[in-house]
Amino acid sequence: MAGWTFLSNHAQVLLCIANDPGIRLREIGDQVGITERAVHRIVRELDDAGYLARERAGRRNRYTISQHLPLPDRVVRNQKIGDLLDILSAPTGEST
Repeated sequence: MAGWTFLSNHAQVLLCIANDPGIRLREIGDQVGITERAVHRIVRELDDAGYLARERAGRRNRYTISQHLPLPDRVVRNQKIGDLLDILSAPTGEST
């Protein structure tokens, strides 16, 4: 397997949250292959930038993604977060 990925850790964390808005940070870390502490930092950065909102539900957090916001990358800044998540979350064979 390659030593690099097409998606940044931020994008992978966001995708995990899109797939399960009640996911635990530890579970995200396991899926992405990074530490829980790194996930916490990324979630905080996404929250600070307005891409995520956190709501406390008992002892857990539930996340909402601001899908209308533009991607922060220069090359694709005319695309929205929701557009990326739609492509990456589509079942196999439906993303054409």
